[in-house]
Amino acid sequence: MKIAFLSTFYPFRGGIAQFNALMYRTFEKKHSVKAVTFKRQYPNFLFPGETQYVTKDDNADEIPAKELLDSINPLTYVSTSKAIKAYEPDILITKYWMTFFGPSLGYVCKSLKNTAKRISILDNVIPHEKRFFDGFCNNYFLKNNDGFIVMSDAVLKDLLSIVPDAKYLRVNHPVYNHFPAKIERTEAQQALKLDPSKKTLLFFGFIRDYKGLDLLIQAMDHLDENFQLIIAGEVYGSFEKYQQLIDASNYKNNIHLFNQYIGDDEVTIYFSAADVCILPYKSATQSGITSIANHYDLPIIATNVGGLKETIHHLKTGIIVEEPEIELISNAITNYFNNDYQKEFSIEIKKEKAENSWENFCEKIIEFSKTL
Repeated sequence: MKIAFLSTFYPFRGGIAQFNALMYRTFEKKHSVKAVTFKRQYPNFLFPGETQYVTKDDNADEIPAKELLDSINPLTYVSTSKAIKAYEPDILITKYWMTFFGPSLGYVCKSLKNTAKRISILDNVIPHEKRFFDGFCNNYFLKNNDGFIVMSDAVLKDLLSIVPDAKYLRVNHPVYNHFPAKIERTEAQQALKLDPSKKTLLFFGFIRDYKGLDLLIQAMDHLDENFQLIIAGEVYGSFEKYQQLIDASNYKNNIHLFNQYIGDDEVTIYFSAADVCILPYKSATQSGITSIANHYDLPIIATNVGGLKETIHHLKTGIIVEEPEIELISNAITNYFNNDYQKEFSIEIKKEKAENSWENFCEKIIEFSKTL
């Protein structure tokens, strides 16, 4: 098939670009694929992180994507549509994670009506941080697609609340496999200057309010001096409130900060050093962090929000905490180590992740397109 894939690709960085690159490389093995990305993804003043772009230290997959779409310039909506139409694709794939992109992606999808099967992979439908334009942008984008890929029941529920008769495929998030292999725990802890005798918790990924890092920092005071916490990821917004909580903690010397964007080559150090990954989220639909943890056979303790419990099977591959509350999170951490669950859960993760390959994921999308 001829596939046009419009989303975030190199030279942009981050989890969306990584996901898309892995899909592109899988599709190109059997199909003809044209990747189209943004010439401007966000205006700089709307982007809360350090940079949107790959740096010289990043080991990014340089997907040969055409930089055509400017999210805030309607003239590029037209030119992007024309370029994709000229390719005459059988399928147009987009990835949708923020209502801000509803107008730009929606226009291109609308222009491809009766030309290609329009399929969107939905990371979020109803956003965590609401804005006045969400309703209009969601409606516009969603109505201009033929089918949807959802990777959690929470996203599916949100989709059907807006488009009750939507055609969709529910499939699990594939396991990231482009990161370096796991290294020895002692080697990783030495690289991060950690105490190898302590039980090591990992909070990984972009730091945003809804991810509940404040709860995890406060949960440390309900543990003891035998625990240490790694906080690894770029801050979206201010870190001040988290720093105040750390400074006030009884175990502030056991909290280790790595407040920067973590490149793919560095990911293995953090996941290899950890005994468990913690997702203390206050809200969520799904998380790509679960897929990274699965790659490293690292169990997860997560709150029961959104679709997290669909990929983390309670007392099998991890622990689900019923509410995002400090004491419940600390109790789950204590339970995990008291029962020595790491080895048992890791074995189950290895069994499950074989099914969630990129090849299976992409093949299911192709088969779904034939039903539209």
